[in-house]
Amino acid sequence: MKGEFHAPELGHEFFPGGDDFAPSDSHGGHLWLYDFANGFFALDRLMIIRLLMIVILAVFFIVAMRKPKLIPRGIQNVGEYLLDFVRIHISEDILGKKEGRRFLPVIATIFFVVLVGNIPSVVPFLNVSPNARIGMPIVLAVVAYVAMIYAGIKRYGFGKFMKSSLVIPNLPPALHILVVPIEFFSTFILRPVTLTIRLMANMLAGHIILVLLFSATNFFFWQMNGWTVLSAGTLVFGLAFMLFEMLIIFLQAYIFSLLAAVYIELSLHADEH
Repeated sequence: MKGEFHAPELGHEFFPGGDDFAPSDSHGGHLWLYDFANGFFALDRLMIIRLLMIVILAVFFIVAMRKPKLIPRGIQNVGEYLLDFVRIHISEDILGKKEGRRFLPVIATIFFVVLVGNIPSVVPFLNVSPNARIGMPIVLAVVAYVAMIYAGIKRYGFGKFMKSSLVIPNLPPALHILVVPIEFFSTFILRPVTLTIRLMANMLAGHIILVLLFSATNFFFWQMNGWTVLSAGTLVFGLAFMLFEMLIIFLQAYIFSLLAAVYIELSLHADEH
């Protein structure tokens, strides 16, 4: 209705097909491959974007490192620069040269998957980050969690690693009843949970703010006679927030992989904490 604003609904993006998982819902959500294998491989728009970005990432590094030269140039130079950033400023900075190189494949994978998953939030016609839905953040947090547990068990063995992670030395025995559950919750539950929620919440919040700003621009420009000037204001705020979102895209990838490296480092030195 002219002159009446309706906030855009996001359900069709994050829960396509409705509660009965139908091929489409009343808001236009659509599932591809719904009729194949009883819908087990059904894909919605966010999953298509996620797969597209993963393919782009894989193709980029395959092309960049297909025929590496001693003096890199072109796309190889870009690929090596990105890898060096992760290696020097995240992996080796936190874990040291030896362990940093050892865990670089895991940390670099986390960094680039988060990064390419965030980029679509500011790409026209995509306009949403697949990381704004909890599935991929959970997968990445599990990868970081497994790497953290593996690092500790590999160095100390399961028993010593658990004891070093949970038991604080020189603490009165009675306090262990209280402290050990707290340490277990903090180390083995809270870490992956906070990794997951931090990434998902930041990308979801950014998506919602951009949707509201540009929806307001559309509302003021097309529907509110005499209020067109307000559309310029919301448009400017939308573009400014988009620039800020570009910074968030990188920061979330950096923070996620940095924390993964920190958790691995804590496991490698569990007996010192």
